[in-house]
Amino acid sequence: MYDAIKLTYNVSGDDFTRAGEASSDVKGKLKKMNVPPDAVRKVAISMYEGEINMVIHADGGQITVEITKDCITMILADKGPGIKDIDQAMQAGFSTAPDNIRTLGFGAGMGLPNMKKYSDEMKIETEIGVGTTVTMKVFI
Repeated sequence: MYDAIKLTYNVSGDDFTRAGEASSDVKGKLKKMNVPPDAVRKVAISMYEGEINMVIHADGGQITVEITKDCITMILADKGPGIKDIDQAMQAGFSTAPDNIRTLGFGAGMGLPNMKKYSDEMKIETEIGVGTTVTMKVFI
């Protein structure tokens, strides 16, 4: 099939014009690699949601994507404020996005729930004032 591939993307904070570029690039690469469409869709949605969260809440960060024949692993690391209450943040509709972000059509509180829904595994590591790392896996 193909050797393991590692991709790295820097996500700029507060730059909604470029938000989604990393997830779109990965989606295109996966399609060219003939990854099954369902896996491509799950990766594109979960990674996009995480990328948007990094732009809104964390002043950006870095995304590392590892692609093997069995699994696509996405590691989204930021140096944002951290997540105060993960259980609350995982509830659909809960959002800490400010009003100016909501007027742009973002911040509906579906980011983390959709990340969990569209990945096969998800782990959140967060520390207040230090940042958050979300690791998601989609199995092929």
